Amino acid sequence: MNLELRKTFQFEAAHLLPRLPESHKCRRLHGHSFQAEIVVAGPCDPTLGWVMDYADISAAFKPLWEALDHSYLNEIPGLENPTSENVAVWIWERLKPELPALKEVVIAETCTARCVYRGS
Repeated sequence: MNLELRKTFQFEAAHLLPRLPESHKCRRLHGHSFQAEIVVAGPCDPTLGWVMDYADISAAFKPLWEALDHSYLNEIPGLENPTSENVAVWIWERLKPELPALKEVVIAETCTARCVYRGS
C-alpha cells in the first residue's frame, strides 16, 4: 500500500520580482502569507501504521522555515528572483536530501494562486 502525506507550513515574507517591467505591480516591494505544502509518499509501515512521522517532516523543514519566515526573499542566496516557481525549487533542492520520500512541493502565495514542483 503506497500512501501520500501532506504537511503545510506558513511563512510571512516580502519580495519583489526584479525581472518584470517597472510598471508591473509585482515589480514593487510587497508581501505574502505564503503556504508551503510538503508532500512525501511511500509504503505504509505495517507495524507503525504510517508512512513516516509528521514530526520528521516538520524537523526537516524547520531550518528552511527559519530562513524564509519574516524575511526579504530577494536577499536569500538562490532567491534573487523569488517567484513561486523559484521558491518551490529552492525548497525542493534543500529538502530532498533530508526527505528522500519527497514527491512534491506546493507554494501558495495567495489563497487562489499556487505552484506545484515535483522535482527534475
